[in-house]
Amino acid sequence: MLPDALSHRILIISDAWHPQVNGVVRTLSTVVGELQAMGHVVDVIGPDRFRTVPCPTYPDIALSIFPKRKLVRMIERFQPDALHIATEGPLGLAARRWALRTGFRFTTAFHTRFAEYLRARTRIPVRPVYAWMRRFHDAGAGTMVATRSLQDELTARGFSQVRPWSRGVDLDLFRPEPREAWNLPRPVFIYVGRVAVEKNIGAFLDLDLPGSKIVVGGGPQLASLRRDYPSVTFTGPRYGEALARAYAGADVFVFPSRTDTFGLVILESLACGTPVAAFPVTGPKDVLTGAVGCVGAVNADLRQAALDALHADRQACRAHAERYSWRTCAELFLSHLMPLREAS
Repeated sequence: MLPDALSHRILIISDAWHPQVNGVVRTLSTVVGELQAMGHVVDVIGPDRFRTVPCPTYPDIALSIFPKRKLVRMIERFQPDALHIATEGPLGLAARRWALRTGFRFTTAFHTRFAEYLRARTRIPVRPVYAWMRRFHDAGAGTMVATRSLQDELTARGFSQVRPWSRGVDLDLFRPEPREAWNLPRPVFIYVGRVAVEKNIGAFLDLDLPGSKIVVGGGPQLASLRRDYPSVTFTGPRYGEALARAYAGADVFVFPSRTDTFGLVILESLACGTPVAAFPVTGPKDVLTGAVGCVGAVNADLRQAALDALHADRQACRAHAERYSWRTCAELFLSHLMPLREAS
């Protein structure tokens, strides 16, 4: 834990950063803003500062090319009090190697189930990928995870020093009003997020449900899903107020992913008063269980979950989302950071 001080110099290394749009980027950028508001000096080194190539099978993600020398200069120039490595990509690997060589401590975070993503795209078994990820993270002084169920799972897989680190939601932006009218047959079932194979969107679109289905977002699977599901409304990406109205105007948000480690979109939907239907997996079962009142449904039968969520209490959804604060998230992140060197 960092010593008590009014201000620390905190450096975050992340292969996921602007202009990418995903949960990792939203989490890190919001936490950085909160930490800066608390008086800390924070910098994020991302792929935007390096030469990059598109990620195979996912060209929207940029991978840094041979970043080591330039990255080390950036780290040494910043002179951090604490180093956090957010991702396991080229930048994360280079920062990890530098820290181990110099004897500096660092923390990591488990944001993405790369083992399952690779299996979905390439059929590579998950076991060797998890073994590699365990070696990556266990070299650090602590691995932050978003949910208790993921903490338990990684511990069972042999990860050590796993730390809880929940998430928050912008309650000023995501709110029950105003609502998108949609002008479609009701009820309206909506999915919001990246349109990619690992999100399992077909499990939602294949459901026999009354009313209408909407998909908000962009990604590599968008064109094929538009072709295969002509009766579904695909809006493309939405941001800010337009995104909040989209959530608020729906009757149920269907979250079909089985591989997310949290699902910020779940909190965003709840903050807009829209209940959530999902499989009983990490993320949904952590967020939706224990709410006061009905805020949605988790069920191995996703169709039944979607129909059950129609009877949820929209006021209870908003009240449950209000339990999640970005300031609390940032404070918890700060509490897990370690000074670069142990006190002698």
